[in-house]
Amino acid sequence: MRRILIAPLLALSVPAAAKELPSSMTPGPVFPFGPVAEVESDMPIPEGTEFKMAFDLSDAAPAGEANRGLVTLARFFNMHVRAGVPEQNIHLAVVVHGAAGVDLLNEAAYGKRRDGKDNANAAIVAALLDNGVRVILCGQSAAAMGIAKSDLLPGVEMALSAMTAHALLQQQGYALNPF
Repeated sequence: MRRILIAPLLALSVPAAAKELPSSMTPGPVFPFGPVAEVESDMPIPEGTEFKMAFDLSDAAPAGEANRGLVTLARFFNMHVRAGVPEQNIHLAVVVHGAAGVDLLNEAAYGKRRDGKDNANAAIVAALLDNGVRVILCGQSAAAMGIAKSDLLPGVEMALSAMTAHALLQQQGYALNPF
């Protein structure tokens, strides 16, 4: 997996709630966003553990703000790498549907729908993709919202539907994360 340094861009897109976290919650080691805490856990992660997790995202962020659901994937990645899980053992996907589809739009398409605001999610999605995270949009939601494949950020996949994407991911060994 390739790491990229985009901290200056992402500092502006961190959700407000994350900015108010205690100092024990810090970003990294993989993403410069997605703060996590060190925890003295009673549930050790066995050596060799491999995570294949699918997340579901339907709530859009307020215009011009980062989507907390996308940041959650970075948090999952950061906390497990920090806990000793090798990066190559973490396989994540996010299936986006409903109103959250707008958060996957390129700058031009986003600005048209969001009163000219910049898409704070563009840098987050790019960082997730650069670290092997799959970002998948429900084609049925896209059709209902008038979103064309050409409107999407580079690297975002289009599925027939969110239901199809989740079924296929489960067949590939991904578990659905309940958060």
